Amino acid sequence: MRVGTPGFVPARLTEIRAARRLTSMSALARRLGVNSSSVTRWEDGTSAPDADAMTALTETLQVRREFFLRPTYENDNALFYRSLSSTLVRDINYQESQLRWLQEISSILQHYVDFPAVDIPDVLAGASYKQLRDEDIERIALDLRRHWKIGEGPCTDMVALLERIGVIVGSIEMGTAKLDGVCTWSTSEGRPHILLATDKMSFPRRQMDAAHELAHAVLHRRVSPEELRKDLKQIEVQAFRLASAFLLPSTTYPREVKRPSLAVLETLKERWRVSIKAQIKRLKDLELIPEGYDVDLYKLYSAKGWNREEPLDDAWPLTEPRILANALNLIADAGVRTKADLLAVEFTMSAGDIENLASLPPGWFSAPAAEVVQLKAPADREAPFERGQGIVVPFARK
Repeated sequence: MRVGTPGFVPARLTEIRAARRLTSMSALARRLGVNSSSVTRWEDGTSAPDADAMTALTETLQVRREFFLRPTYENDNALFYRSLSSTLVRDINYQESQLRWLQEISSILQHYVDFPAVDIPDVLAGASYKQLRDEDIERIALDLRRHWKIGEGPCTDMVALLERIGVIVGSIEMGTAKLDGVCTWSTSEGRPHILLATDKMSFPRRQMDAAHELAHAVLHRRVSPEELRKDLKQIEVQAFRLASAFLLPSTTYPREVKRPSLAVLETLKERWRVSIKAQIKRLKDLELIPEGYDVDLYKLYSAKGWNREEPLDDAWPLTEPRILANALNLIADAGVRTKADLLAVEFTMSAGDIENLASLPPGWFSAPAAEVVQLKAPADREAPFERGQGIVVPFARK
């Protein structure tokens, strides 16, 4: 029989352990100074922590007491991430917990502000992803560009595009270079959420990661978790093909490849903002280079040390997502909710967790909200116009 705090949600304890990278219940027990069997019972639901244990949990794990009393943000849709055999389960669980928190923050903020409407067309028209051919994916890439009216030239900012079409984007440090990004459709909101990594990240890599996760949102919305596990390789190949076709359109990019050399691809990187390595793969996919020539290019690429860092990797700053940060600033500046109210009533995570996921500056919650002031005209100046009118000031002619 369960005893202790009424309403305690065991799944929240599992979630916060993942968010704090505590891989075992015994590790948490050591931090709390309790028996590991106690934590096991809390997490499997056979008992609940008492008041003293709840205080220890909230202080140790840096969340509000209410965190353990609210249900987890449930999502039945598949989570798309490039799971590698060498990736630690701890890191994958951490990424998934952060994505759930991103969805939770988004869901709360949508009670106060209207986010851009989701504008992702149904490109499959009822067909299955399993039926897609390479030529279908190439056509879809061009259709998407036309639908979003971005032409067939370089897409200079994928994060801005994602937010414009209604995707909620977060970017955080994952603590490992083996996790690039994760995407899922929210069950309750009917909206994609994408979490991107900032670890050892360059702008061209960020572009490809964002396009890759967008490809999952476009092609694989209805893929079940079981299908994802079964067909992961096919699904990942399709996402990379669509991302490459979207960033380097088949109708324009090939015309600019005058000669398939690393020097030419470096020049094209400056214009298209896609890595040299991804361009080599694109040339092979489009059969623009002889069979096996991509291997020679990769060998020369590796010999130059570009596996560690490519030329122009630091040419552009990373773009920060802005939707969540703008929403929080709008709510606080308009006085709809104070920052203290947001932390005490709406959110149960720590201020640092929210600032991190919403791309807010550290300490945002402790800084005072901006004050809106009116400019006052000098008392000795007569008003030259009534409210609602204006004065046209012509430019000086040279």
